[in-house]
Amino acid sequence: MLEAVTLGIGIGQPWRALYDSIWQPEFFPRWASGLSRSTLRNEGDRWRAQGPEGVAWIRFTPYNEFGVMDHHVDVGSGPEIHVPLRIIGNEGGAEVILTLFRQPGMSDEKFRADKQWVRRDLEALHDLMSPNGSGTA
Repeated sequence: MLEAVTLGIGIGQPWRALYDSIWQPEFFPRWASGLSRSTLRNEGDRWRAQGPEGVAWIRFTPYNEFGVMDHHVDVGSGPEIHVPLRIIGNEGGAEVILTLFRQPGMSDEKFRADKQWVRRDLEALHDLMSPNGSGTA
């Protein structure tokens, strides 16, 4: 088993409204900094992106009634990386939770850096989707 950490942030919107606003792959570059300099291009059942380490291929979970936004990332060097991402209800708001798996051979330093990166991205999503943000999809 891979070491894993689950990170999350609360957003003051009903979960379904939030999910409906952000589930599309085209929305990810607005908050996911690894894709922020990229225009995602749909190429069949996957999307092509320019990530920080070069071209990445991403497969996204289709729209669903459960708030699942999982995606699989292929950077061309090793197996696809599964990124579980969920939007769940929390009374009148929502929790956005992402599980980060430590990849084989990943150093402690790199794993810590990836956790910080995910936290920054979740905070960017929070700011974007706050009442004063511009998160309308």
